[in-house]
Amino acid sequence: SAGDRDGNVVLVVRAGTVSTRAETVALSDVCGRLNVAVFDHDGKKVKTVSQVVSDAGFGTVSVSLSDGDYQVVAVGHNGTGSATITSTEKVTFSNNKVTDTFCYYGDVSVTGNHQEFDIRLDRAVAMVRLKVDGETAKRNDVAQLKFYYIGGSSTLSPREGFGCVNSKQTEYRAWQDDGVYEVYTLPHSREDVITKMTVTAIDAGDNEIGECLIENVPVVVNKVTNCTGNLFGSGTGGVN
Repeated sequence: SAGDRDGNVVLVVRAGTVSTRAETVALSDVCGRLNVAVFDHDGKKVKTVSQVVSDAGFGTVSVSLSDGDYQVVAVGHNGTGSATITSTEKVTFSNNKVTDTFCYYGDVSVTGNHQEFDIRLDRAVAMVRLKVDGETAKRNDVAQLKFYYIGGSSTLSPREGFGCVNSKQTEYRAWQDDGVYEVYTLPHSREDVITKMTVTAIDAGDNEIGECLIENVPVVVNKVTNCTGNLFGSGTGGVN
């Protein structure tokens, strides 16, 4: 825990559910990590809690606070490490890798000696799903694909619920027999655009052996954008 606001009030936050495209599901069904931070009225971080899905009571966070007004930020995700909640307007992720991510931001007034409240985290990311064409899928010399894309964000503003920087994102995906790959970004608004996505085929010796460019990919919070790409023929791709 950060800060010195240990007080007489135990605040219990139950982040048990998240909102997905179709329904509300358990946090543990879709997130491997939960990071929670509590900020005081001056914007100073006074508590931080990190949980992983294997922890007993995953999704239930208890902190001791003094009477007062606070902001609570909760971020559920699947990163390899904890998210860093710097402020109510800046969350960064381990190695700047964006996974399926859910967020909550809200105010709470703490009084008395025990308070509990339930919160629901909402999905903050958009997914791009790429299907490489049939000819590519038959190649056995591809070890992995590299995705390099600009126009989205890898940093989240919980207060706004959207991405808040212009990021250059790079993701690697192991070669899949079905030719389907998924990557994420944090749109800057409910509807945004990845201006340029370059997908590169890489062999076992780290040589670039094929590439395609997909431009102006629409990305929408809580939605999937389907694309196709030809890595060895025309070198072009498009949005379905």
